[in-house]
Amino acid sequence: MIDSGATAFVLICTAMVMLMTPAVGLFYGGLVRRKNFISMIALAFIAFALVSIQWVVCGYSLAFGTDICGLIGGLDHIFLQGVGMEGDGIPDLLFMVFQMVFAGLALAIVTSGVAERIKISSFIVFGLLWTTLVYDPLAHWAWGGGWATQLGAIDFAGGTVVHISSGFSALALALIIGRRLGFGGHGMEPNNIPMVLLGGALLWFGWFGFNAGSALAADGLAVNAFVATNIAAATGALAWFALAWVRGRPGSVGIISGAIAGLVAITPAAGFVAPIAAIPIGACAGIVCYAALVFRIRRGLDESLDAWAIHGMGGIFGALATGIFAVAAIGGVNGLLYGNPGLLLIQAVDVTIAVGYSFGMTCLIAKVIDAVMGLRVTEEEEYVGLDIAQHGESARV
Repeated sequence: MIDSGATAFVLICTAMVMLMTPAVGLFYGGLVRRKNFISMIALAFIAFALVSIQWVVCGYSLAFGTDICGLIGGLDHIFLQGVGMEGDGIPDLLFMVFQMVFAGLALAIVTSGVAERIKISSFIVFGLLWTTLVYDPLAHWAWGGGWATQLGAIDFAGGTVVHISSGFSALALALIIGRRLGFGGHGMEPNNIPMVLLGGALLWFGWFGFNAGSALAADGLAVNAFVATNIAAATGALAWFALAWVRGRPGSVGIISGAIAGLVAITPAAGFVAPIAAIPIGACAGIVCYAALVFRIRRGLDESLDAWAIHGMGGIFGALATGIFAVAAIGGVNGLLYGNPGLLLIQAVDVTIAVGYSFGMTCLIAKVIDAVMGLRVTEEEEYVGLDIAQHGESARV
């Protein structure tokens, strides 16, 4: 039976999540130097276009097809075979496209690790391989009946699938491709902070569809996820703001970064915890991700748009926090605070494997591509900037 209200709700949420991919482009574009502004936005659009095709050809089937040994889905849904307008509550075709926009967003986040220095051709090959070999298996493990589901791990809207995978993959890519020319010796300040804030605002808005839409119905669970999402974002922003203020002047980029940290952390938990639990989850996420950023700077790691610090580390904390604060009255399972320490242990196992698999497989993919066709643009192209070198366009007006 198809519920028209649920269908309309998930259609709207799908469009909201789609908006998050160009929002990532705006967010990242404002953080890089002006000569690479267009490049970062273009990578986000390329990511969405690539995944849109990969997902309907084979990605959806690999993620949600018949389970094979708990590791991957079968090929029963390639080219959308058997995916039509029938379904349980919403059409199967709508569920497919709702999951597709999640995958597109994840690949866009990964571009943080190669900002200002990757070849478009190499990114296209990487994007197809990464979505197929990293994202699709993780989605199957968590949501398609794979081993994580069988173990009892819970992930409401993508803490491990989207954020841990993209954050640790961005770190792996940054380590393989190497630092930007002049990193640590020349100023690389953001070129357009208002654009960063606009991108962050669109992400905050889209996240309501991301989390509330994962209820797949316009019901109380969606409302719970919606409210928890906003609370976590606000407390994350305030926590980061306070830490930055103690250390110096509280920048506006830090405020929106803290909000995103809170949003990442509440993502796996939004449908399993009470809204009030979003306060400690969001606040601690702001602290954890801020500390990760400080660590990254001290180590001189050029993952400078901080997908690892915010999405990767925020995703780890959020998944573990779900194992602490989950309550059966909301999502049907209790966590540590409600007498079930086993859930926290299960979440820890899930996180550990997701981190190791995402990081390791991304390293392998990146090394193969680098050996075969090269990941990085030439020094001359990097010096000129990728807007002109790869797109023949300039953001200057």
